[in-house]
Amino acid sequence: MTEAIKLDGKLTAARIKEHLSTRIERLKNNGIEPGLGTLLVGSDPGSMKYVAGKHADCAEVGIRSIRKDLPADASFEQIAQAVQELNEDPACTGYIVQLPLPKGIDENAVIDLIDPAKDVDGMHPYNLGELVLHVHGDITTPLPCTPRGVIELLDAYDIDLDGKEVCVLGRGITIGRTIGLMLTRKAVNATVTLCHTGTRDIAQHTRRADVIVAAMGSAGFVKPDMIKDGAILLDVGVSRVFDEEAGRWRVRGDVDQSCYGKAYAYSPNPGGVGPMTRAMLLANVVEIAERKLR
Repeated sequence: MTEAIKLDGKLTAARIKEHLSTRIERLKNNGIEPGLGTLLVGSDPGSMKYVAGKHADCAEVGIRSIRKDLPADASFEQIAQAVQELNEDPACTGYIVQLPLPKGIDENAVIDLIDPAKDVDGMHPYNLGELVLHVHGDITTPLPCTPRGVIELLDAYDIDLDGKEVCVLGRGITIGRTIGLMLTRKAVNATVTLCHTGTRDIAQHTRRADVIVAAMGSAGFVKPDMIKDGAILLDVGVSRVFDEEAGRWRVRGDVDQSCYGKAYAYSPNPGGVGPMTRAMLLANVVEIAERKLR
C-alpha cells in the first residue's frame, strides 16, 4: 500500500481562516463587524484554554471578541442573566456557552435560553431540529461545528462520501448524535452506522466501514485488526494519558497510530479535527453576519 494521506487540520483550518478574513473585511466595508461572545463559568483549565483559543482565533481573522466570565459558584439566575445580555447585545453576532457548566447547573436549560440565531455552536434545539428537517437543499441555520469540521476536512482532500459506509463510534451530542444527520443529507449521501457502549460487537461494524469517525474518548481504542485496508480514519476522541518516558500528560485520540499503515487517509490527534472545529465556529459567526447583510 502507498503511504496514508495525513488529513492536516491545522493547514486546512489556516486556509479557511485566510478566506474568512477576506469575507470579514467585506462585511466591515458594509458596516457590519462580526462579534463572537463566550460565556465561561468557573475556572476549569481545559475550558479556560479552549475559550482563550477562540479569542485568539478572533484576533487572527478580525472578529470582535466579547467575553463574559462568571465564578464557579454562580447561580442559574446569574448565568441566565449573562445569556440574556449576550442575546440582546447588538455587537455580539453569535456566542457560545462553554461546557461543561459547574455541577448542579442544568446545561440543557441554559442552552434553551440562547437565541437560536446567535447559536454559533449549532446546538440549540431549534437549530438541531432544522438540521433534522432539511435533508435536501441549503441550511440557513448554524451547523454543529465538529461534524461540519470533519466534512470540510474530507472535502479539502477531495474525499467523496457519496455511497460510503461510515461507522461513528460514540453517541455524544457534540458529534456522535449529530454527524449522522449531516452525513445522510442528500448533499453528502453516506450510509451511517452509530456504535456506542451498548453495541455488542463494535469490530464487526468497523471492519466493513469505508470511513470511521471515532469520538469515544477512549485512548487507542481502534486497533489495526478492527479496520479494513484502505479505510479513512477521523480521530475525534480526546483523552489525557500520562507518558512515563516524558514524565508528562499527553493528548491521545481514539485511533491507535498503528492503524495508519492500513489506512488510505487519517486525521492526526491532536492537529486534525480540533483545529477544524474552531475554524467552523468562526465560519458560523461570519455566515450569521452575512445573512444579516443580505
